[in-house]
Amino acid sequence: MRTDRRAGWRDLALALAWALAACAALAQAPAQAQAQAPAPAQVTLEGQRFDGELRLGGQALQLNGVGMRSVAWLKGYLTALYLPRKSGDAGEVLAMPGPKRLQMRMLQEVSTQEFVKAFDKGVKRNTPEAELPALAERMQQFDALVGAVGKVRKGDVVDLDFVPGQGLLFSYNGRRLGKPVPGDDFYAALLRIFIGDKPAQAELKAGLLGS
Repeated sequence: MRTDRRAGWRDLALALAWALAACAALAQAPAQAQAQAPAPAQVTLEGQRFDGELRLGGQALQLNGVGMRSVAWLKGYLTALYLPRKSGDAGEVLAMPGPKRLQMRMLQEVSTQEFVKAFDKGVKRNTPEAELPALAERMQQFDALVGAVGKVRKGDVVDLDFVPGQGLLFSYNGRRLGKPVPGDDFYAALLRIFIGDKPAQAELKAGLLGS
């Protein structure tokens, strides 16, 4: 009888030990899964590689999508959109708080005068007429930043960044130019050129929204 009791206590102790070990393993599993989570996937388009993640304004941004602006056989530029979290809804993207980056990589040489015309036209097409006067002065500031580059060439990179509290930051080949253009509304107006109701190109909008 005493031997049976000892065997029973030994079996119970082993069962408890296994249960505790299983609980510990379950507790560690989420942390291990998070630590081993793969980095966001890179995307390659037209031989250009876009990193799946970058940091801006002290926050990690994910690559939301990539698209190409083209007319017939002429390929103009590639565009990538980076956001705090991925979204396929244009309205959600426009209202999303936090830093954002719209990156343009040139596939053709273009006069910045043509760029300025395209930006101005895109803002007017996608902004309610009553809101345009509030953007006019800042649009002039932005046009001056773009115009100061003179000419963009194949391989050039233009970053249109939004950082809360600062506004739009314009960079050309990694070099920051001029002063920030303030206002969430102004950056949203620029984004609508690409993902608004009347985008520069439907396929480009679809690509930036991850389609």
